[in-house]
Order: sequence, then structure tokens, then C-alpha cells
Amino acid sequence: MNDIWKTMYEAAKAVLNARRVSEYVTCGEVSAAILSKSGNIYTGICVDTCSTLGICAERNAIFNMLTNGEQEIDKVLAILPDGSSGAPCGACRELMVQLMPGTYKDIEIMLDYPARRTITLGEITPEWWIKG
Repeated sequence: MNDIWKTMYEAAKAVLNARRVSEYVTCGEVSAAILSKSGNIYTGICVDTCSTLGICAERNAIFNMLTNGEQEIDKVLAILPDGSSGAPCGACRELMVQLMPGTYKDIEIMLDYPARRTITLGEITPEWWIKG
């Protein structure tokens, strides 16, 4: 397995920090690392609110990437509260599809870090409304 997954896992693990920010907001239960096509790693954490103002860790990491002037994703890794990894939710998938409509199917996602099991966004999002 490519050492980049280990680097991404460690980057995401470094920002994983579940905490209550206020009586209305918690954050850090899930963290994510995005590897851009240029080789940079961007991280993000989930932010959960008592309304719909929260954000997933993957989208937060993608927005961090966009803030830093990049828009092409190569790999995605998320760490869940129990330390496992998993697939992005529908909203995160939708953002990746819209961000890279012609090439989103090639984005590699870490499904199970300990087992080193990966899948592409195209495999888990085969028939999206945007044709890629």
C-alpha cells in the first residue's frame, strides 16, 4: 500500500478531536484528509449544530483545498469516531461530482484503513445525475 495513505491517515488523525464548542455545536468527531492532484494534503473536521448549519469533515477538507487554490481531488480518507474509516455521505459525493464532473469517477476513497481497502468514487457513485 502506498505510504501516502499512511500520511493522509496521520494528518486526519492529528485533527480528530471530538469536543463541544457550545450548547449548540459539537465538532471533531470525524476528520478527513484530501490529497489533491498536485500532492498536497488538506484536512477538515465535521461540525455538527442543532440546526442544518453543520458540515461533514470531507467537505470541510475540500473547502480547505479550494481556499488554497486547488480543485482537483486524487484521494479521500475519513476517520470515524470509532477510529475506523468509511465512505463519504451523499452530500460529500455530490460535491466531488460537481467539482470534477468529467473525472470524479477516478477519485480513490479509503473504505477500510486497517485492511487497506479502497474504492473509487465511480464504483460507489456509478449512475449520478451528472454523467462523467
